[in-house]
Parts: sequence; C-alpha cells; structure tokens
Amino acid sequence: MRVLTIDGKDYMLPNALNPFQKEMYIHLINWKWKHITEDPGTDRGNKYDAILPDSYADKLSMLYPEITAALERHLKKFPFRRHIYFNHMASSQAANINLFLPILTHKNADAILSALKPDFASLAMSELDLGFRIEFWDEPFGNLGDKTKVSGTDSDIAIAYHNHQGELCLWLIEHKLTEREFTECGGSRSKAKKDKHDCTKSFAAILNDKHSCYYHDVCKFNYWDITEANRAFFANHAEFDSCPFRMGMNQLWRNQLLALSIEKDDQQPYKHVTFSVVKHPRNWHLDKTLEVYKNLIGCNPKFTIFTSAKVVDTANSKGDAELAKWVKWYKDLYML
Repeated sequence: MRVLTIDGKDYMLPNALNPFQKEMYIHLINWKWKHITEDPGTDRGNKYDAILPDSYADKLSMLYPEITAALERHLKKFPFRRHIYFNHMASSQAANINLFLPILTHKNADAILSALKPDFASLAMSELDLGFRIEFWDEPFGNLGDKTKVSGTDSDIAIAYHNHQGELCLWLIEHKLTEREFTECGGSRSKAKKDKHDCTKSFAAILNDKHSCYYHDVCKFNYWDITEANRAFFANHAEFDSCPFRMGMNQLWRNQLLALSIEKDDQQPYKHVTFSVVKHPRNWHLDKTLEVYKNLIGCNPKFTIFTSAKVVDTANSKGDAELAKWVKWYKDLYML
C-alpha cells in the first residue's frame, strides 16, 4: 500500500498501478467519498480507499439503485458467487451488472441489443431469467469439466436471444474494467506440475499428446478435447511455437471453448453461440492480447470486441428519459 497526495488529498492505493488504473482509482475514490462514504476498506490488513468498509458489504452501494430489485430477484433463480473484491469500486463484476441490467430489464432492450449485435432480433424471455444470466456456466452439463464452488470457467453475462431467422442463440460476454490482463493459466504455474507438463510445446504437439498439459492430465479438464473438436477455429495456431494459452489468452480460450461446446451439444437448445469482450475504451492494456487472439482465430466472427462507451451511447440514442438517467450515472461513475 502507498499513500499518494493529490491536490492536498491523501489516497491509500495499491503499490503497482498503471497510468489508467491510477487515474481510474483516483476518480472512483472521489466518487465514493462524494456518494457513499469516506471510510476506507481493508484487504490483508491494509487500508485502501477504493474498497468499501465491511459495514457496506451487503448494501450494494456500488450498484445503480434502480437495478437492485432486479438483481435480488435474479439471485433467487440463479445465485452466483460474488467476487472477493465485489465491494471494490473498480470491481468488474459490479461494473458488468451496472452496464447490462439497466438495458436487459428495459422495454427498449431489443432495439439496443440489436444495434450492438447485427443478428440479434429479440430477447428470448422464456430462457434463463427473462433472457439473461449473470456469471453463466453451462449448468447442468458442465462441458468443460472445470466448475467447482470456487473456480471454473464462466462468462460475466449470458444473453439468450432469437436471431432474424427465429433461431435460439446465446451470447456470452466477458467484461473488463481496469484489469491490465486477462486471467492467465494457473496450470502452467502449479507447484504440482511435473516435467512432462511441457508448456513449451506447440498447439499441434499438445493435441498429439494432451497429457503434456497439466489441466488435461491432472485436472481432467476437457479444454484440449474441445479444442481438438474445433481445431479449424484456431486457424493460425501454427504461428505459435509454444502453447498459446499460458498467458492472457487463456481466459479468452476457455470462454470461447464454453461457447463452442454449447453450440455442439445436442442437449443445449442454442443453435448459435458467440463470445464477446466488452472493455472500458481507455483500457488499452488489454489490446495486445485481444489482437493476438483475433489473429489466432483468423478474426472469426464468433468472437467480437466492443466498449462500454458504445453500449451506453447506443442506449442513450433511443431518447428514453429513464435510460438517459442511467447513462449519466454510469458515465459519471466510470469516467466515460
């Protein structure tokens, strides 16, 4: 923890922040001091101004007030695990809820979402919870085989919809706010990893010997089996000398596998399943990984990228007073 003094104010911040994170944290702290409390929260014995104190843990103070009732209703049908830093002002989980619930619960949801996704015709209200689910995984089928009570692959939000041909489709979305990178491979760093678990092997070499991957050999995850069934999707894998999925592309890969496996699962009702990343427009630290991943998959249209600014601006263009109120709140909170 370090104390940074700006304009006569002391900010208790983490030690390692890139310029965008630093600017966003200062902004979020000022917003918290103005709208919630000036009291700091704690993490591992240290005080931080960007964290809400424990007394606010269940108050949902960082969420847009108009969506708390919808969230509480959603939790009764699909309870999900709050991230350990859900009460952090820079929580991507909270920011994701703030970004999508005001749209998904609004009468103009179809018009907004169709402007963001060209094949979108209408929200499938009879699927999931009125067409959406927060922290989605392919329950009860668990195609990836990696889900536990505390870990596993899921998407921040899933949206069920009908396309223009009337087919039932699923849209998986991963949301990022201030993160400098996507989640990296835990298996490559595991202390239980043995010499045969060789991450320097190429994509093709791992497919020929899947037991060389710790996740496949020890954890019994289905990542490489699904990858093999969708080998053509990763069109440019030969450009990588070692496993492409050790670093930030690991999270993108797992979410894409979730989409691909659901689409091919006859038990699932969805005809087409796509995956998107939505990020803060000024968080360029994610761009390198995103560009490398796009190249790996040959810019396959089953993966897309857009920004939170595009989402709120699209909603605002509908000229609805209720949405305009939320857009103003969101832009003020997240420095758009």
